[in-house]
Amino acid sequence: MDLAELSGEGVAARSHWAELPDQYNAAVHFIDRHLGEGRGAKIACIDDRGSYSYAELARRVNQAGNVLRRLGLKMEERVMLCLHDGVDFLALFWGAAKIGAVPVPVNTLLAVSDYGYMLQHSRARVLAVASDLLARFAPHLAASPALETVLVCGATGGKDDRCQSFESLSAEADDELEPAPTGPSDALYWLYTSGTTGKPKGVIHRHADMEQAALLQGEKTLGIGEADLIFSASKLAFSYGLCCAGAFPAHAGATVALSRERPTPEHVMRLIGERRPTIFCAVPTLYGRLLAAPDLERSLAGHRLRFCLSAGEPLPEAISRRWKERLGVEILDCIGTTETLLMFICNRPNDVRYGTSGRPIPGCEARLLNPDGSEVAPGEVGDLWVYTPATACGYWNNPAAAARAFVGAWYRSGDKYWRDAQGYFHYSGRVDDLLKVGGIWVSPFEVESALAAHPQVLEAAVVGVPDDDGLIKAKAFVVLKEASLESPATAETLREFVKQRLAPFKSPRWVEFRRELPKTATGKVQRFKLRQA
Repeated sequence: MDLAELSGEGVAARSHWAELPDQYNAAVHFIDRHLGEGRGAKIACIDDRGSYSYAELARRVNQAGNVLRRLGLKMEERVMLCLHDGVDFLALFWGAAKIGAVPVPVNTLLAVSDYGYMLQHSRARVLAVASDLLARFAPHLAASPALETVLVCGATGGKDDRCQSFESLSAEADDELEPAPTGPSDALYWLYTSGTTGKPKGVIHRHADMEQAALLQGEKTLGIGEADLIFSASKLAFSYGLCCAGAFPAHAGATVALSRERPTPEHVMRLIGERRPTIFCAVPTLYGRLLAAPDLERSLAGHRLRFCLSAGEPLPEAISRRWKERLGVEILDCIGTTETLLMFICNRPNDVRYGTSGRPIPGCEARLLNPDGSEVAPGEVGDLWVYTPATACGYWNNPAAAARAFVGAWYRSGDKYWRDAQGYFHYSGRVDDLLKVGGIWVSPFEVESALAAHPQVLEAAVVGVPDDDGLIKAKAFVVLKEASLESPATAETLREFVKQRLAPFKSPRWVEFRRELPKTATGKVQRFKLRQA
């Protein structure tokens, strides 16, 4: 790419950013705007405790913002949120944003050591934490000098003298709040990356980024409207969940169903049956486990789903087809990252190409490049570079990693793709995942997709392992639907099954059965752990 392309002069000119005023606060767009547009009485959120109108949500946002301001939190200072999905999360996220502070949501299922690192790295002055998660932070409170207050949600407080009850403070707080004079490029929130390699990185997103994501993907690509009810199994502390359950419904004036429970197949089927969403969002692993549930059709009989969304990892074609056959609903596979917020390549309603991530959405561009920066030939695999107007401005206190990932207006995703003649993008693995077998590149995802098509396979992951001669061969780690079928004969059956669908050299040399695969908190398979094993 030349200098003009790196700077994004062509694509940036089409960005919605140019239409935003110098003083812009995202909380006004996503929360306050609905009262002026007549949606105050409409249900904005349903959680495990009840339903909340847009007017009630706005009141809670203002109270949360006033609580944080009373505690001395200033513009640009961080408040860490370790909360279950529910109205308190939305209130504190948008309340912090409205006063110009920076919410930092973190996953509720992390290791205790991860919380210590993130507290110190973010220099959060306030920690808002669910009462049942407070113990995980206890070892780190004294070692976090920037931390001044712990807001405990769901209880009266804790043993540390910095603990205060969020409920008590909210009840006393004013429900009127003027937005801080932030601008489009001020920091709105941080999210930490999954940390599959090394320490998690603090990704900084700006106030304009979230509206861009909701406008370009939620509205223009997916057609989400005011009549929709969205349920995302991916939680609000993840970029995928924050988009689908946070940005998309609030931008459209739609309703979101939230739940604090872990998204097991049983819980998800019950919630879809009870809440009757029109859009469901999940990762491929969960779709696979739902398809393995014997009562899937009975549990979801009479559903209202218009479509389902998949991201977080590539969706095997076999899962897409089985879901459509059994429920009559398409899964729209997409790719996005914590750094881009939105899913920049996406299948869309009435335009689904199984086995692909779809095509770039409006306002975004994608290029496939060789290591020297030249474009790859049609049909060849290249490194995926993307431009989006919602891409983060960098990583907190990590300039070396930022320089590798953000190059001018472009983001180097670290994914390998090839593009077909119709413009659909086909996933070929991560940059460091591709295998060279017998001098030929092999995509682990291609082999995993072939294995996933077998009726007895629940999950599969493929990595490169040296044989006795030191040559790299493919090894498959497979989770069967019925563990009793694990045997050398089944392993050979799976190898032959792959040979019938792919070139014989792509069939795994070895098949090892596992009861589960190692995953990150976002549900992505940790292949490096399999390689180490």
